[in-house]
Amino acid sequence: MGSSGSPAKRGAVALSGTTIVIVLVLAVVTGKNPLELLSSAPGGQSAAAGPQKPVDPNDPGAVFTRKILATTEDTWKVALPKLGKTYKEPTLVLFRDGVESACGFQQAAVGPFYCPADSKAYVDLDFLDDLQKKLDALGDFAKGYVIAHEVGHHVQNLVGTPRGAGKDKGPTGNAVRMELQADCYAGVWGAYVKQQGLLEIGDIDEALGAATAIGDDTLQRRARGRVSPESFSHGTGEQRVRWFKRGMDTGVPTECDTFSAASL
Repeated sequence: MGSSGSPAKRGAVALSGTTIVIVLVLAVVTGKNPLELLSSAPGGQSAAAGPQKPVDPNDPGAVFTRKILATTEDTWKVALPKLGKTYKEPTLVLFRDGVESACGFQQAAVGPFYCPADSKAYVDLDFLDDLQKKLDALGDFAKGYVIAHEVGHHVQNLVGTPRGAGKDKGPTGNAVRMELQADCYAGVWGAYVKQQGLLEIGDIDEALGAATAIGDDTLQRRARGRVSPESFSHGTGEQRVRWFKRGMDTGVPTECDTFSAASL
């Protein structure tokens, strides 16, 4: 696990690669109103923080997440200097029943997120379980992709990608570009894992399956039976797959400049 980053700032907005996506997923799974779920997400209306149950360090999900984080640290200590920066590890925070962060209180099961105000990656272990049980994104590499995506937001924070760059929605908006860049950075991690001989047969397909499962078009179709490109915030499943593969095929973070890309 990494060390603590910059001082916490109350009210900061979390850079989440999954929060809005998870809200749509939960709307499908629980039948709740997405707006109700959004009100409890980072950057939404703060919910009252209740007692936080500590995660057992020997919990299989916790052990797995720590192992994945270690491989992301090894990846970016080598890769980030190519972007002119030195890598500083994020702090890992594991939770199941809600968590307090410098970006606000996060209710249970809303998903992993990254908070730039405290340089911490918050991983909801329940979501990692649901990724396989309810979204059919099977395999350990699928879960690894989700974690590496959040670390991708940490990389954006270290590089200085403007947070405002992720505000505009739409199929070619900056929000989509920011999330696709984090997907590409996750691919850079995938390239490192491959180089180390840590991949098993089917691992890449698992990651691509997860990227497809949490694409805006896939989730919108499941949630309401139609696709509304004007409200995209993360990109289609096809786009998420494409940018993950770009990072993995090249292993070079400079190939992940989604903001200059004419076509996503």
